[in-house]
Amino acid sequence: MILVVDDDRSIRLSLKLILERNEYEVALAEGPKEAIQMVRNNPSVELVLMDMNYTHATDGEEGLTLLKQVKVFRPDVPCILMTSWGTIELAVQGMRAGAFDFITKPWNNGVLLDRIETAIKINCSSPAVQPAPTSPIVGTSLAGILATVARVAPTNAPVLITGESGTGKELIAEAIHRQSRRANGPFVKVNLGGISTSLFESEMFGHKKGSFTDAKADRVGRFELAKGGTIFLDEIGELSLTSQVKLLRVLQDQTYEVLGDSQTRRTDVRVVCATNADLQAMVEEHTFREDLFYRINLINLHLPPLRERREDIPLLVNHFIRLTCEANHLPMVTVSTDAIGYLQTLPYQGNIRELKNIVERALLMKNPEANQLGMEDFAINTMTHESTAFPSDAKSLSDMERSAIAACIAKHNGNLSLVAKELGISRGALYRKIEKYGL
Repeated sequence: MILVVDDDRSIRLSLKLILERNEYEVALAEGPKEAIQMVRNNPSVELVLMDMNYTHATDGEEGLTLLKQVKVFRPDVPCILMTSWGTIELAVQGMRAGAFDFITKPWNNGVLLDRIETAIKINCSSPAVQPAPTSPIVGTSLAGILATVARVAPTNAPVLITGESGTGKELIAEAIHRQSRRANGPFVKVNLGGISTSLFESEMFGHKKGSFTDAKADRVGRFELAKGGTIFLDEIGELSLTSQVKLLRVLQDQTYEVLGDSQTRRTDVRVVCATNADLQAMVEEHTFREDLFYRINLINLHLPPLRERREDIPLLVNHFIRLTCEANHLPMVTVSTDAIGYLQTLPYQGNIRELKNIVERALLMKNPEANQLGMEDFAINTMTHESTAFPSDAKSLSDMERSAIAACIAKHNGNLSLVAKELGISRGALYRKIEKYGL
């Protein structure tokens, strides 16, 4: 049963009609007192759709109080707030207080029904769901994360994947798409760190020929390309505040306009975001919008660095050996116990991507007659790599990052494309770091 709480009778009846047409059982409450009685006495209530104000006051305190009371009596019941852009800060406060989501008035019926379905499905899903047997994720330490992926993938809930560079965020995003109801649709990857503010609208929403100086032909935006599927927004922490506002509108209303075209278009995409930045800290520093943070952070999956999941290293090493041997038509080799033990001691600032490079170098540089990789095969490469990238006198992670970038630039004689590829970052992100460190 869905409980609708609003002091406006026309809104209550309108929502009742919409929900009952979609086969939901509906109960109505005019204000907080009646709503709390129903929440306490009716165990069949599985979602509360509630307004923020119930008298002439517009500060939203009544709605926040009601939300907290519902969470006291029924902490398992998701609450969706109904608000307007004028009270969006109240909605953010509600998310902090435990609301599942918020809908702006006037609402779009499709968006409303999608959010309700997502809230109910996630709340009712069994946590015992196991990851798909065809998962390409190697290792045992991520079993809990993969179980969460299997639980939320069939919904349209936005997912934020966090973790250091090289921990496998893109693989997790692909797993979400593959296990979703949109698996037959496109999976569109967008590296936001490589898109400038001036080109954001054109890249994401498309443009019409002649809409600006260099628009010599129509361009289809990424949201249109991802229609019916999933859009993966990587490095979302790199997005400027101006671009954040434009992205928020799409995520909130699921509408956008193509540059040079006044017609409003509707999106049909699942949004998965990823970042290696601390977005919560950025919110506090006012460099990332708090309302956007809550919009993309409905489900958070944090991937631990490789140094915190060393038990996966033997499996990953064998996996990379098999892939490299198959790709280069090399005979399969084994790895000595000493070599595995050595690899498990390394710091892995570059995480899984760094381990993959170490294994590939060792395979390609080994004695052609040898059928086993020993510790010496890895030690030669890793010692050379560590001595150039991470000097012993580095006093902070920033020092280490600056030294690593400088060493890599020197190694590739200033070819920034090769530098970005080896470091595992976009060219745009590399340019910003070069400027940051004065290189």
